[in-house]
Amino acid sequence: MNRRKTRRTRPFSNSQKRAEADEWKTSNQQSWRDRGYKQEGTLETPVEESVPKGTCQTMCPAIEMRQRQSQHRLHRYEILTGTEKDRQPRADPLRMVKEYARPAAGKDSTNPSELRPPDVLQKTVHYLIDEIATSQNLHPWTEVYGFVFDRLRAVKQDMIIQRLSGPCCVTILEQTVCFLVYASYRLCGEPLRLYDPKLNDMHVQENLRWLLDCYVSGSAPNDHQEEYEALNLLYNLGCTKALQRVMQLPEGLRCTPDISLALSISHAYLERNPVRLLRLAKKLSFLQMCALHRHLTACRRDLLLIYSHGFSSRNCRFPLEKLSHLLDLDTCYTTQYCQLYGVEINLENKVIFTKNAFPELEQGKGHCFQYHNTTTDKLKLIMMGCRVHKSFSNQ
Repeated sequence: MNRRKTRRTRPFSNSQKRAEADEWKTSNQQSWRDRGYKQEGTLETPVEESVPKGTCQTMCPAIEMRQRQSQHRLHRYEILTGTEKDRQPRADPLRMVKEYARPAAGKDSTNPSELRPPDVLQKTVHYLIDEIATSQNLHPWTEVYGFVFDRLRAVKQDMIIQRLSGPCCVTILEQTVCFLVYASYRLCGEPLRLYDPKLNDMHVQENLRWLLDCYVSGSAPNDHQEEYEALNLLYNLGCTKALQRVMQLPEGLRCTPDISLALSISHAYLERNPVRLLRLAKKLSFLQMCALHRHLTACRRDLLLIYSHGFSSRNCRFPLEKLSHLLDLDTCYTTQYCQLYGVEINLENKVIFTKNAFPELEQGKGHCFQYHNTTTDKLKLIMMGCRVHKSFSNQ
C-alpha cells in the first residue's frame, strides 16, 4: 500500500530566528513611530499630543442651543420666560447649560468652540448649585437633581477632554462631591425611575478619587484636604482601601480633628461597636452625616440586636428615651424602628427586649430614609456657594 510521503519542514536555526525577530522589531518600531510614539532608551512612550483648549464663553455652545431649541429638547429650567406655552419655546441664553452626551463614532468631541474653558466651567457649576440646586422655588427636588446631575456630568466631560488640573479643577470637584453626597442622603429611598443610588454612588467615587489625587499631585498643600479625606473615609466606611489611604497620610494631616474623628468612627464600625459609633457620629457636621447615613441602618440594627440579647429577661425594662438617645432618633422614629424588628414597647414607654425578635424584613422596609427628620432637613438645606462644604445653613 502506497502512502503519500509528507515533506518534513526543516526547523529554523537560531540565526534565522534572531533575524526574523530583528525584522519584526524594526517593523514594529516603525509602526509605533507612525502612530505618534517615540523611543526613549528601551521603553516606548507616547509623544505628547496637543490638548484641546476650550473657547466657548457661554454655559452652552451656540450650536447646541440652536439644535436643542429646534428639536424641542429644552429643559423647563432653560426656557425663556414668557415663551413656555409657545408652539416652539425659545432658549434663554443666560440659563442654557450644556447637556451631557455620550461619545459617538464620527463625532468630534474636541472642537474648541464646544468646550468651555476652566473659568466658564467654574461659573457654570456656581450657577447650577446657587441658582438651581438650592432654589426654594423649584420642585420637586428629584427633577432638580436630575437636571444638575446631568449638567455636572457635562462639566466633568469637558474637564477630562481638556485634562484640567490645579485649583480650578479642585474647586469644581469639591462642589460636585458635596452635591452628590447630599443627594445620596436627601433622595435615599426614592423610586429608581427618579433616582438611581448606584449611578450616584459611582459618580461620588469617581469624583472623590480624582479630587484626592489632585490634592496629592498639587504643588502646595490644600486647606480643605482634611475635610474631604475624612468625607471619603466616612462614605466608604469599612473599606480597606479608604482606611489604608488615610493611614498613609502625613502624620500632621492624619492627626487633624476631622480625620481623627473619622478614624475613630471607622474603628468603632470595624469593632462592631454601634453604641460608640452613634455617639461619635453626633460630633459630625451635616455634610459628614450625609456621607455616613447609608451605614446607619445596619449600625442601628446591630445595636438593637445586641441589646435584645443582652437585656433579654422577663423582668427587664429599658427606658424608651434612653434607647432613642442611643439610636440618635426621635422617640416616634424609635418606636417605629422597634416595631419593625419585633421589639415590644409597653404602655409605660418601656422597651422589652427578647432574643426572639428580628424577623426577616421585606424588601423596601427598614431604609434609613424612613427615619429622616424632615423638619431638621429643611433647616439644614445646602447653601452651596464658592465654599460648598462649609455652607450648610438655614435656607
